[in-house]
Amino acid sequence: MLLNEERLTDRIAKARLDAIVAATPENVTYVSGFWALPQWIRRGPQVFVLWPKEGVDSAEIITSTSTLDLIADQSPWITRVRRFGAFHLEPIHREPRDQVTRRHLELRSCPEHEDAVEALISAIREARLDRGRIGFDEAGFATGQVGRLTAQLPRVQWVQASSLLREVRAVKTAGEVDRLRRAAQIAETSIAAAMAVARDGASEQDLARVLHTQTIEEGGEPVLGCIGFGERSALMNVQPSGRRLRPGDVIRFDVGGRFRHYRADVARTAVFGPVPHEVIRYCRALLTGIEHACTMIRPGMPARQVYQEVVGAVRQAGIPQYRRNHVGHGIGLDGYDAPVLSPESTEEIEAGMVLCIETPFYAPGRWGLQVEDTILVLERGVERLMTTDGRLLEAMT
Repeated sequence: MLLNEERLTDRIAKARLDAIVAATPENVTYVSGFWALPQWIRRGPQVFVLWPKEGVDSAEIITSTSTLDLIADQSPWITRVRRFGAFHLEPIHREPRDQVTRRHLELRSCPEHEDAVEALISAIREARLDRGRIGFDEAGFATGQVGRLTAQLPRVQWVQASSLLREVRAVKTAGEVDRLRRAAQIAETSIAAAMAVARDGASEQDLARVLHTQTIEEGGEPVLGCIGFGERSALMNVQPSGRRLRPGDVIRFDVGGRFRHYRADVARTAVFGPVPHEVIRYCRALLTGIEHACTMIRPGMPARQVYQEVVGAVRQAGIPQYRRNHVGHGIGLDGYDAPVLSPESTEEIEAGMVLCIETPFYAPGRWGLQVEDTILVLERGVERLMTTDGRLLEAMT
């Protein structure tokens, strides 16, 4: 089980909840182990997970009939399933041989509910939670759904709980760390593959094609692929274009895919041919900020202190005007898990958090520079989940 069940149980108890309902794609997958394809590609309240305070044995997945094949194929750790809606299949004329199909058909034999909310209401009543205090993942509910719940379950005390689930997800289990490590290293390998084709006349799209292909070959799925040359490297969200590589260009990568649903977010800067000494000096200063973070981060430290120290290190190392809204964030099923390393953050660093520490610098019309590494916070210090150190890369001329 990838879920940090002990942490979830603790937070539910502290909030004095009798149950919690997960609804966003990240929280549904995290709490149940069920990755519902339609919910990830077509955002909306299509799946719920009812998790009573008693734990996994009492928990239940509420999903559409059209996704039961995914449950059968994935075998999530929550085994109780309640379905809603109809989905037509041709009748079978013999007993299927494969286990997944048998489980799929078994799930289809469960009672059918009209829609997701009606199924959730039924589950709450059957669990005798209709007079309880229930946390709900408000970020995953559509307009009108909460109204239906409160109208039909008037004795339930509903408590917004998206922030609670985000807090639980912030500290990773060993299994999650393994997936995040692999995701980060796939991104590194994919950058190296793209650099191998960074030649005079190659386009941003050429590098992106190689990067994403390598991600797939390594067992990942492409998600983020910002690759910009020269003046385009200063576009924060640059999307690869037909712009061709020329001597003197900076190349900025801000990339990362998924590995078994867990995200990567890695940034590297490269140069093609001779570049201004200022670029080299600034890149060293940005890397200094990352290195400083890796030496000073400890559990119990306020996230805003990390921000202050990283920005201060970059300024002292050679960019006195350096400014940022944040210098990193957690990463997991979501590309921006808790905490956010910003001056306004009220969050605290905890052992087991996986963080992306980043120091971008954007000079419009000139170049953009960026280093971003993934680290695991330990009881004492940090562990880098990367195999490279973020130093300036050089394309072959």
